[in-house]
Amino acid sequence: MITRKINIDSIEKIQSFVKIINQFSGRFDLISGCSKVNARSIMGIFSLDISKPLDLNIYNDESADSILTSISSYVIKSTVPATEHREYA
Repeated sequence: MITRKINIDSIEKIQSFVKIINQFSGRFDLISGCSKVNARSIMGIFSLDISKPLDLNIYNDESADSILTSISSYVIKSTVPATEHREYA
């Protein structure tokens, strides 16, 4: 799993983000506080507080680089190293 902070603070950004995410296979969760929703769900995202950055968990390690490149305009750049958890079966 790879986690990135993202900013999708408008309806247009949410629609565009979901369209991009739906091009990839795998599981994607968005987390705001104690709430977690499927990142493919526009309605789920509207239930979150989008005025603040959200955590995006990406569970598709094989395509992670392509995914991150595709959503780079939403990823919040940080000086703190990003969180990466590799799960091996």
